[in-house]
Amino acid sequence: MTDRLDDRIHSGTPEFRHTNLALFAAGFATFALLYCVQPLMPEFAREFDVSPAVSSLALSLTTMLLAVAMLFVGSVSEAWGRKPIMVASLAAAALLTVVSALVRQWHAFLVLRTLEGVAFAGLPAIMMAYVGEEIHPGSVGLAMGLYIGGNGLGGMLGRLLTGLLTDLVSWRFAIGTIGVLGIVASVIVLRSLPPSRHFEAQPLQSRALMSSFVEHLCDPRLVGLFAEGFLLMGSFVTTYNYISYRLLAPPYALSQSAVGLIFVVYLVGIFSSAWIGSLAGRLGRWRMLVVTLALMLAGVLLTAMRPLGAIVLGIAVLTFGFFGAHSVASSLVGLRARHAKAQASSLYLFFYYVGSSVAGAVGGFFWSSDGWSGVVRFVSAMVVVGLAVAAALWRYDRTTCVTA
Repeated sequence: MTDRLDDRIHSGTPEFRHTNLALFAAGFATFALLYCVQPLMPEFAREFDVSPAVSSLALSLTTMLLAVAMLFVGSVSEAWGRKPIMVASLAAAALLTVVSALVRQWHAFLVLRTLEGVAFAGLPAIMMAYVGEEIHPGSVGLAMGLYIGGNGLGGMLGRLLTGLLTDLVSWRFAIGTIGVLGIVASVIVLRSLPPSRHFEAQPLQSRALMSSFVEHLCDPRLVGLFAEGFLLMGSFVTTYNYISYRLLAPPYALSQSAVGLIFVVYLVGIFSSAWIGSLAGRLGRWRMLVVTLALMLAGVLLTAMRPLGAIVLGIAVLTFGFFGAHSVASSLVGLRARHAKAQASSLYLFFYYVGSSVAGAVGGFFWSSDGWSGVVRFVSAMVVVGLAVAAALWRYDRTTCVTA
């Protein structure tokens, strides 16, 4: 098959509009389905009589399986195709979400959330591959921007809608509603996303896949960036996992709806990822990574204060720093990996979601033992380690005359 640029999907065409609708719907639904359980962890703890650390497994198990499956699903799509796997993955995740709203046993609920993690893996990596193959290079930025924008809005509105519906009806109704929205999104992707024209099926080559993983893991600078992904997402998810417990309890005693409104600060993060990314190109990526990590630390420390306004401001600053740092770190991975860039990105996302799973669950023990002060110390320690790693990598690149 001849891969000509003039065959790619251009901005301004009906086909591009259909593609962007599908990309936005997929991005929105993925993050809404994935994170809808986050504000409900106190509800799970009460209804199922489990600890905060155990209730966090509703998200941690999902992201853990997502992380592992993402290492391999991209290679599977090389043989089976892009669109069929994306549509099937989104539809399966949505249906599993609807079923999870009906089960009465905690362990059955966790099994379904774990299976959702495997289903979710069929979207992020494959969607990026589809965009690279089918969209004209001059239009890729807009297409990916809409997909990432859908991620951010899905994460925000999924949490917000869940909180509102839990107050009005029940948490089961809330999760079921998010699942139905996911089914609608899968239909939109099926009907709107153009079939692949530049995809060429390749045989599965597990040996070549594993050798590229090993090579990336032997590069100290890439390993440092993978560690940044773990620490960034671990810090971010831990904060959001347990802030609901603090704000639902006295002296704040907020409703689920009010706590859900706090997730509107995600809009700050959506702006940050684009703005910091553009600044990094002019001021230096390592410099901006250090600055955004410092902002995260400042945000965490602000949440330790008692006034509600300071807590909300701290969450906003943390969110701004996190989205900016993640955009810079992920771009550095692409620049550092000289070949097999898809595998390097998969490894970064693997550690990114493992950070969500491991740190998000461990944070529950800090909450149970010392309340919010324990969570702040735990998250601050992770961010400080991230700052030290970023500073060391920046110093190394300066001494070796590597520009980023």
